[in-house]
Amino acid sequence: MARDSLPRRRITTVLAALTLASGTLAACSAEASTPTLVWYINPDNGGQAALAENCSTGDYTISTQVLPQASDQQRIQLARRLAAEDSAIDLMSLDPPFTAEFASAGFLEPVPDEARQQLEEQGTFAGAMDAATWDDQLVVFPFWSNTQVLWYRKSFVEKAGIDMGKPVTWDQIIDSASEDGGRIGVQANKYEGYVVWINALIEGAGGHLIENADKGIDADLTVDSDEGRLAAGVIEKLASSKAAPADLSVSNEGTAGSTFGSDQGSFMVNWTYIFHNYDETDPEVAKDIGYARYPQTVEGEESRPPYGGIGIGVSAFSDHKEMALEAAQCLVSGENQGINAAMTGNMPASTEGYQQKGVTDAYPADLLDLFQESVDAAAPRSVTPYWSDISSALQSTWHPASSVDQETPRRSREFIEQVLNGRTLL
Repeated sequence: MARDSLPRRRITTVLAALTLASGTLAACSAEASTPTLVWYINPDNGGQAALAENCSTGDYTISTQVLPQASDQQRIQLARRLAAEDSAIDLMSLDPPFTAEFASAGFLEPVPDEARQQLEEQGTFAGAMDAATWDDQLVVFPFWSNTQVLWYRKSFVEKAGIDMGKPVTWDQIIDSASEDGGRIGVQANKYEGYVVWINALIEGAGGHLIENADKGIDADLTVDSDEGRLAAGVIEKLASSKAAPADLSVSNEGTAGSTFGSDQGSFMVNWTYIFHNYDETDPEVAKDIGYARYPQTVEGEESRPPYGGIGIGVSAFSDHKEMALEAAQCLVSGENQGINAAMTGNMPASTEGYQQKGVTDAYPADLLDLFQESVDAAAPRSVTPYWSDISSALQSTWHPASSVDQETPRRSREFIEQVLNGRTLL
């Protein structure tokens, strides 16, 4: 480093050269003594990078490395490196379904009591704390808590004559879209987003995918149930209806947004960020967006919207664990959660985050109330170290949506049992 920084002009005296080289080496030494904490982040449009800069101090600098777009690929990349005890990871943005797996494997440094107290004082949602907990220990810092609502085109529901001031069911929106030339945006590709939809439908019917998750591979697989069949019925009905988009089998958050923004846009279930998705690309669509509680699986039974989000984990193999824990505490402060939400549309994991001016300026008050109501009512995916296997098995047996019928819950239970007991491979 000293050689690279020598002046390009001619040095006229040996003393000048030695003085300059000495000063440069001292600067390099000071720079090297300040650790860089590496934070592996999920892709966004700059929110996490901004917080990394906010929380860098004179004692350390936080840099970011972007993980793949798909959550399962994020898991694979992190798990492989942590299994090798790679000390180059200090902090990581972790999807809630993988928290139990990483904690059970010993990859995560527990959250200190002082930081837990901060999280409680800033009003972190109970669901976010539960999703960040394994074996009665808080193992990640809740950062943002996402949920889905039912987005609708005001012009479409006005034409269809639907009262969106009352709860609506999946049957109602599928029938309405089918009768009036609309298409419904959902996530039904063979990926985690599809399992999110399946889980929300089953939970909305009063059931669960699995119970007694703490029993590991001996957990009770309750997808094969009346509630599971009600969920399958919703998917089967949409897939066979005129309301199904042409790309249903490969649909994700982005394609659902495109369907919703088209001339056939009617309804869509999607995450909070979608509200500002059309501000610059299609202002007319932006003006036409309405929002309501996630649809009911069963009429009269409260819906259980999907729960998503990100927690920040500190690697148990970091060479700078104490600094990383301090940095994580800064990153998830209410102020920084608010900054991130205003930049990315990923809502805070705490009430204090929702109170930040950047958030209240960017979203209508009734929409922020709906987001918080939906997070409180949301249905997290089961907390189990075996979630990756369970999710992959569900994707294999419920995809494509056009193949789903009343036998699908039974087939999926049998396949999950075989996978968990090592009798078949995914």
